[in-house]
Amino acid sequence: MTDDFASILSPERLQAGGSGPLYVKLRRTLEEAIRAGTLGHGDALPPERDIAEFSTVSRVTVRKAIDELVADGLLVRRHGSGTFVTKPVSKVEQRLSQLTSFTEDMARRGMTSRSEWLHKGIHTPSPDEMMILGLAADIKVSRLSRLRIADDQPLAIENASVSGEFLPDPFVVTTSLYAELERRQVRPVRAVQRISATNMKDADAHLLGVPVGAAGLSIERISYLGSGRAVEFTRSLYRGDAYDFVAELTIGA
Repeated sequence: MTDDFASILSPERLQAGGSGPLYVKLRRTLEEAIRAGTLGHGDALPPERDIAEFSTVSRVTVRKAIDELVADGLLVRRHGSGTFVTKPVSKVEQRLSQLTSFTEDMARRGMTSRSEWLHKGIHTPSPDEMMILGLAADIKVSRLSRLRIADDQPLAIENASVSGEFLPDPFVVTTSLYAELERRQVRPVRAVQRISATNMKDADAHLLGVPVGAAGLSIERISYLGSGRAVEFTRSLYRGDAYDFVAELTIGA
């Protein structure tokens, strides 16, 4: 065990780590070392048995502390390799009072955004798409799925559906969907958004670089033209550790 870990995991430091069960103290001690930069991105933790022996706690205590840090995205387990400190996550705060695109949001924050396209195509609409977008049976729907990335950090998986009337060719969208809709004079002016908590499934967790079961935010948004016609139906999955949605409230009359 290195001198850094010996200092962090010493029994004396653990006992001085405030009140609560031992696993909470160990978790807090490791978290403080990560957030202070004493343990950096890519650093490997000693084996659980070594931590338990050096800190004079049980392996169950060590495992529970590490499990919580993995769930919080501060550590990651790699099968056959060990447990490592993850890259620090920069929190993004998005206000719910404005209808903007991901590209616009990130640019306003001075962040460099990009997308990895997962799918573009023209399809027969699903019953949900027909109902929400108000499509006739003979109208196709353009679907666009992509991984949203800001400053090289994956933040969200976005699955958008737009009526073929408004976007007959999804392949013309290279960066911002809203920029293309604006070019076609069908940019939405308002939206209804529903946010719910979820846990990451295998494929989504892999794309977003988080552990399976990590907290996420599932978001459904229906965007409308000034006429009241729905133009976009989007289902997105955001990293729970990287996004804060903020709403400003006023007292009703």
